[in-house]
Amino acid sequence: MSTEIILIRHGEPRYDEVLARNYFGMGYDLGKLTDRGVEQAEQRALDPILKGAELIVSSPYTRALQTAAIISRATGIKLTVENDLHEWMPDVTFKFEMMGNGPYEEYMSAKGVRTKDHMYHWEEYEVLKNRVRNALEKYKHYQKIIVVCHGIVMSTMTKIDDMIEHCGVRVTAL
Repeated sequence: MSTEIILIRHGEPRYDEVLARNYFGMGYDLGKLTDRGVEQAEQRALDPILKGAELIVSSPYTRALQTAAIISRATGIKLTVENDLHEWMPDVTFKFEMMGNGPYEEYMSAKGVRTKDHMYHWEEYEVLKNRVRNALEKYKHYQKIIVVCHGIVMSTMTKIDDMIEHCGVRVTAL
């Protein structure tokens, strides 16, 4: 028996509050949803594809957890947090000595395979893919689950260059 997985990307985020507090690095991931992001999550909660899901599993990052909480409240489906569904790491050294989208652009152009010639120390695709699959492995006894996380995390279950819109859905199996 395989587990049907409904992957949902978080709603549209806002970062004005974290920027005003001068958060950097992973502090940036405390950004919550915009009003539009909340509406996206509320609309997604009405999607018939969610019917029959037994559990919502969420990334711990604010934008994903807020999205999952909105869906949980509207559907009555129990919510749990899975730490290893967190966002892709643009700097595995945690020094965060980078400029803008440099790590992401480098990751995408390298198709997630890092070499010694790369400037940034980002999380490689295979490492991310293994992290995500290992995190979901404990839920394989369910028939159908909803996983709320991040586009690049979802791409490990679809394809590396899958551009997923806010509150976008992809269906896969474990």
